[in-house]
Amino acid sequence: MIGYFYIFSTIAFTVYGQLILKWRVAQYGELPPLLSEKLFYILKLFLDPFLISGLASAFIASLFWIMAMTKFEISYAYPFMSLAFVFVMIFSVVVFNESLNANKMIGLALIVLGIIVTSRG
Repeated sequence: MIGYFYIFSTIAFTVYGQLILKWRVAQYGELPPLLSEKLFYILKLFLDPFLISGLASAFIASLFWIMAMTKFEISYAYPFMSLAFVFVMIFSVVVFNESLNANKMIGLALIVLGIIVTSRG
């Protein structure tokens, strides 16, 4: 049971990191065209506490993934990582008002179906 906790913690920290990165980058706007402006833009991002938390969450997700690898074969555990795509898509629609269409919904359903199939094999 603890192995599943590690997998789902990996997913949770991955999703958190992606959503925070999207939120903060959207706050700063598009990447400027000039190299000097790009460097300043990147510096501002890396000094943003929320963005730092998003990057830290990626590191924490990696630690949980390492722990999950001690409990499962990678061929069994890795398909569960696809749930991150599902959760990011759902939260992007709810939080950022991104579009959701039939193709995206079919894609999400196929991801979930793939997880079910691979977890039984």
